[in-house]
Amino acid sequence: MHEDGPLPRLASRVRVDALIRRVNSAGGFGTVLARGDDEAGAIAVVTRDAGEEALRAAVLGAGGRYEFAELACGADVPAWIERARRRDPDLWVIELDIPQAGQFVAEMLDGG
Repeated sequence: MHEDGPLPRLASRVRVDALIRRVNSAGGFGTVLARGDDEAGAIAVVTRDAGEEALRAAVLGAGGRYEFAELACGADVPAWIERARRRDPDLWVIELDIPQAGQFVAEMLDGG
């Protein structure tokens, strides 16, 4: 905790850009599928690992902390994105194509 209170949360755009740079520098591929609000947009992550596609997004866990959980996989991913973007046009959707993509997602959550 900072002297004046909690440290400010990183803007969504900063988190998205950092995650994509991190994945790209590790030899993977990261891109924005749908741009959300620069400051406070929620972030959903489509991961591709060994041909498997999954979508993860932050959900409030039992301990009161946010954690990324798999909310859709395979053929259900595009429909989930469409429904979620209708409800929340500020939602970011990014795609990561790298082995162990979940590790990169976890790093992003821990950094925020």
